[in-house]
Amino acid sequence: METNQPTKVTVQAVIQAPVEKVWAYWTEPDHIMKWNQPSEDWHAPRAENDLRVGGKFLTRMEAKDGSMGFDFGGIYDVVNQNEAIGYTIEDGRRVVIHFERQENETKVVQTFDAESVHPIEFQQAGWQAILDNFKTYTENN
Repeated sequence: METNQPTKVTVQAVIQAPVEKVWAYWTEPDHIMKWNQPSEDWHAPRAENDLRVGGKFLTRMEAKDGSMGFDFGGIYDVVNQNEAIGYTIEDGRRVVIHFERQENETKVVQTFDAESVHPIEFQQAGWQAILDNFKTYTENN
């Protein structure tokens, strides 16, 4: 019997900052625009975030040279402050992020449903690159 369950992919990082700061930087649009890109040649010129169950979020991601861009958005299913966020992307895939307090650092574990167009390794590398940018931004600001 074949199931159509999506492949789950996980990325993670340990941030040298308390969970309250990590949560704020993850969820506030002014911060999101500064870290939410996979590489230096991309940026996030716009972010909106209604952080509540049923609330919507949207981040515009664009290549700095203007060659391409896309909106990344969805609706929140879970919002447990300083602990977990869950959401459904516009294409129906699910994402869950756990924020684990570890003394004066925070482990962020993000699991997402893979899409069927790109190889899993490509997707994992892209999401990990964004999480690594988040780590760098949060630890240096």
